[in-house]
Amino acid sequence: MGIELKDEARQHEEDLERIADFRLMDDDYMTAFFNEYPEGVELMLRIIMNKPQLMVKDVKTQNVLKNLHGRSITLDVDASDADGTEYDVEIQRDDAGTNPRRARFHGGLKDMNVLQPGDDFSDLPETFIIFITENDVFGGNKPLYSFNRYLDGTDKLFDDGLHILYVNSEVQDDTELGKLMHDFHCRKPADMHFKELRDRAHYFKETEEGVTAMCKAMEDMRNETAHQTMVKNALEMLKDNLLTHEQIARYSGLKLNEVKELAGEKSA
Repeated sequence: MGIELKDEARQHEEDLERIADFRLMDDDYMTAFFNEYPEGVELMLRIIMNKPQLMVKDVKTQNVLKNLHGRSITLDVDASDADGTEYDVEIQRDDAGTNPRRARFHGGLKDMNVLQPGDDFSDLPETFIIFITENDVFGGNKPLYSFNRYLDGTDKLFDDGLHILYVNSEVQDDTELGKLMHDFHCRKPADMHFKELRDRAHYFKETEEGVTAMCKAMEDMRNETAHQTMVKNALEMLKDNLLTHEQIARYSGLKLNEVKELAGEKSA
C-alpha cells in the first residue's frame, strides 16, 4: 500500500513538472488545451488562414477516423467553419511525421468520413490539412508553405478542394502568424501575445482547478495508450488464429466483447 501511494505521489509530481514544461507544440497538451475551446481554435484558424471573419462551427480534438480496410488516424484538432470548410490541424515536432504522403492520407480519410452514401462527389467540402511543424522542413525560411495542384505548364488550378498547409513554427516574427508561433513555443502564460491563449494557458498551468483537469487528462491519455497497446496485442493474436476469443481477452486485458468486435472488423 505504501509503495502504491509513493508511486502515485511520484507520478503526480512528474505530472506537475510536465505541465509546467508544456508548450502548444506538444500535441497532447495542444489537444487538451483546445478541447471544448472553439474560441481558441477560431483564433488559430483566423490567423493561419488569414481570414479575420472566419467563424468556427464545430470542433473535436483527438477525433478518430476509422478505416476498416487499413490504417486509421487520430486528428489533433478536427474543425469546420460556418461555410462548411473542413480543417485538420496537426502538431508535427518530428520531421518524420511531416511526410507529404501523410498529409495526402489525412485528406483522403477526411473525405471518406465526410461523404455519405448517395452524396454526389461535388458535395465534398473544401478541406485544409494543416501541419504545424517544429522545424522548417522545406528549408525555404517561409512562415507558411501552401500546396495546391495545377495543370502542368499552366496556372490553371486543379480544383479538387484539397489544400495542404505547412506552418513553419521556427518563424516567430512580428506578424500575426509569427506571434502565434511564438505563443505555441511559450511555456509561461505571461509570455504569450494573445489573450485568448494566455488566459487558457494560465488556467491549465496556474490554477488549482485547471492543473487538476490537466492531470486528469494526462491520466486519461495514459489509460488510452495502455488500451491501444492491448488492442494491438489482441489484433496480433487474432492474426495468428491460434487462441479462442476468451483466451485473447484474458491475455490482452481487453473485455471479451471488445475482442469479438475486433474479430468482426478484421474479418470485414
